[in-house]
Amino acid sequence: MSGSDVDQPHTGPIEAAVDAARTALTAVEPNSPVEALPLLRVAQSFVTRAIDEAMAAVVVDQGGSIRTAGALAGLSENAVGPRLARTELLAAYGSGNGRVTAAGVERARYDLEEGRHRTPDEAPASAPLRFRARRNT
Repeated sequence: MSGSDVDQPHTGPIEAAVDAARTALTAVEPNSPVEALPLLRVAQSFVTRAIDEAMAAVVVDQGGSIRTAGALAGLSENAVGPRLARTELLAAYGSGNGRVTAAGVERARYDLEEGRHRTPDEAPASAPLRFRARRNT
């Protein structure tokens, strides 16, 4: 490990999202709502990402359940699965309908334990949306 590696610690997805939100909030000028709103929206999106990544860490790294992660974040259990599917830790373990289920979490835990954890690049491709015509009856 070189000296520059020590000076530049690896930042995880939670830390990166929090830092980005902090940067956006620092740039907000409260006396100018027109200029503040876009920056507040950017900060909100990064906070949402940090919440999603933290929920993924709770279920994979700390052995919590999807229900527990949702409760800690103030979300219903049904809202957690799609949000976990957008995370770096669990994107590759989502189902075909864009959700991470308890089975996906168990597989991610097992793969991580075995040193075979999949990256988001290895996520299965989702099926393209298909057009279905309305019935005329």
